Amino acid sequence: MSANAFDPALIADDCCLHLDSGECEQLPVQRWNGEPDAADVLMLDRCLGPTLDVGCGPGRMTRALNARGTASIGIDTSRVAARMTAERGGLVMRRSVFERIPGEGAWRHVLLADGNVGIGGDPVGLFRRIHQLLAHGGSAVVELHPPGIGVRCRRCSIRGGTWFRWAHVGMDAVDGIADTAGFRTGWTAHRDDRWFAELIRI
Repeated sequence: MSANAFDPALIADDCCLHLDSGECEQLPVQRWNGEPDAADVLMLDRCLGPTLDVGCGPGRMTRALNARGTASIGIDTSRVAARMTAERGGLVMRRSVFERIPGEGAWRHVLLADGNVGIGGDPVGLFRRIHQLLAHGGSAVVELHPPGIGVRCRRCSIRGGTWFRWAHVGMDAVDGIADTAGFRTGWTAHRDDRWFAELIRI
């Protein structure tokens, strides 16, 4: 995925993810740029130790964790996202989750909010990488799509930009992905039409 693929969404009031199927998915850009809401708090409450916020975007979750006294670093490939997170007071690195990350094998949690389980278009590959980042018994706290969609891997673009691979993972598909990638599904929840799970590293 191009490092700048999501930049138009980060600086817009309204933006869509265009799928190669011809569908258009509205992106929650106002939520990204706001303060954590009640559904976000469900994820934040699961992060009780050093947390890597993958695809941190404008940094609302990274900053919220730091404000709670939880050591947290956001990572994002986007220069715009990194700047916005830093301006919010969050610790951030401009980097891909597939690059070298400080503290590999020692993170207590990896946070994938806002559908970032889609990064790279290969959920099993992504979770195998996250397995490497986590300490034994650590967890991935993830936001998913509603039950019924399974796993859909597609090419996407934003505002006519470069096409990139992205995945949609439904709540009904997470157990299979977890098992294949070396996790077990623990806590699950949903609120305000958003779905969440915690995957425990085994």
